[in-house]
Amino acid sequence: MKIALLGYGKMGKIIEKIAHDRKHEIVLKIDNNNLHDLTSENLQQADVAIEFSTPSTVLGNIEACFKAGVPVVVGTTGWHHEMAQIKEQCEYGKNSLIYATNFSVGVNIFFHVNKILAKLMNSYPYYDVQVEEIHHTQKLDSPSGTAITIAEGIIDNLESKAGWVNILTGDDTADDANVTNDQLLIESHRIDSVPGTHTVIYDSEVDTIEFKHTAHNRNGFALGAVLAAEWVEDKKGFFSVEDMFDFNK
Repeated sequence: MKIALLGYGKMGKIIEKIAHDRKHEIVLKIDNNNLHDLTSENLQQADVAIEFSTPSTVLGNIEACFKAGVPVVVGTTGWHHEMAQIKEQCEYGKNSLIYATNFSVGVNIFFHVNKILAKLMNSYPYYDVQVEEIHHTQKLDSPSGTAITIAEGIIDNLESKAGWVNILTGDDTADDANVTNDQLLIESHRIDSVPGTHTVIYDSEVDTIEFKHTAHNRNGFALGAVLAAEWVEDKKGFFSVEDMFDFNK
């Protein structure tokens, strides 16, 4: 395939390498230094675009892909409030987009097992649950999109939790004492050079159960994004990564 990279930071460069390894061609690379090159004419050179930019630029990049009629893989998080509008544009405008908070194969297996575990824990109400996420200090959003997906998987399947609340460690205004029993705590940590660690913790008076995913590097995220590009190329509509993996078969 011919691929456009919208966002050419650390993730973009890893995606470029993996795409080349899988015999694809990068025909357009956009970062802050050449935003003027993000035109319909340039985008239409590509079969698909992969978007890993920032929360402040992702919506404009999506709109540019829709205008050019190019399918887009979106890995940027922090735009959940606009999701319904983008879905509508896909459904009624015959646009193509696949979105995930995390495209890693391992993380998506984790998401699936997390839902099963949460449903199982309804039979054991003496366990309370929280989510912990650790990322590098350059990560702009808190909690991570991956942590939100984990939390939503728990809330949808565990009767005792109705919503989530986030605390970023080091924030002097944060106070976990204000978290109510029906709220799921997501505790966020920012530590240099950590690609991403997510832990679901079920705790009782007698023991603790921990379910953890640790990323060793960004390669798993990047490979998943390229796999998503291969999957979405000939499809129309709004898709989640669950559509691509389909663990429910």
